[in-house]
Amino acid sequence: MASQRKVIITCALTGAIHTPSMSPHLPVTPEEIAEAGIAAAEAGAAILHLHARDPHSGKPTQDPAVFERILPRIKSATDAVVNLTTGGSPHMSVEERMRPAIEFKPELASLNMGSINFGLFPMLKRYDSFQHEWEVEHLEKSRDLVFKNTFADIEKTMTLGAESGTRFECECYDIGHLYNLRNLMDRGFIDGRVFVQSVFGILGGIGPHAEDVLHMRRTANRLFGSDYEWSVLGAGSHQMRIAAQSAAMGGHVRVGLEDSLWLAPGKLAESNASQVTKVRKILEGLSLEIATPDEAREMLQLKGADKVGF
Repeated sequence: MASQRKVIITCALTGAIHTPSMSPHLPVTPEEIAEAGIAAAEAGAAILHLHARDPHSGKPTQDPAVFERILPRIKSATDAVVNLTTGGSPHMSVEERMRPAIEFKPELASLNMGSINFGLFPMLKRYDSFQHEWEVEHLEKSRDLVFKNTFADIEKTMTLGAESGTRFECECYDIGHLYNLRNLMDRGFIDGRVFVQSVFGILGGIGPHAEDVLHMRRTANRLFGSDYEWSVLGAGSHQMRIAAQSAAMGGHVRVGLEDSLWLAPGKLAESNASQVTKVRKILEGLSLEIATPDEAREMLQLKGADKVGF
């Protein structure tokens, strides 16, 4: 009898999309982010995707000193794979976005597979007030923003990652990003089993319709054959539905407050762990097993937690 397929749960703890005013449950300080990561791992997340925030303003930051207050605590309390962002914020330079991954040499790092119009400005109509002035500016600027991820940017990041054994969660916001990844593979910038994270529902990228998910999966199958692991994240209210669809199609899932502040219609998620618990119930309801961190490491061909720089 063939062994049961295991599903990797990634939890994205906090990020640049959502601002502190939008939910009182969004972790902001290094201590809050570390505690959120530990709880998410205990709930079943094999991978923890980390951004950091300025502990005073809540503004996204790529300052390694802030990450240094998060990483050792998570590593000492869990065996989860730590996945550091190289996305940071669309308003940051590429050099700034790369700093934590270069310094801490994680097992896994996120990497966007192309430039997109990254439209966050519709959120301005959903909220009456904001805690910080920068939050309004952050959202309004996205009306005239290209989230820059050129081939040169991606090649540089992949080359630096390869030097320290870091592999990548290749984030694909549209079909063209899959073709970009295939091109990078063909030119030798990335090898082995690639980890494709398909992103649905961000204005400027592919939509959240079930047909969009099918189109992304079919295209990835055609381009990569059996040489990849596929995961999805659905932004906002689409999170759980798209996760369920991915799992039913043989994929992995990503949840977390970076991608959605909600647990159910009209109900804010009170923690990242609550979203992990909910998606775990969905997966178990589909008779699927949850991958452990070590099983995720084997599937994604990661170097191991003993070889990171933190």
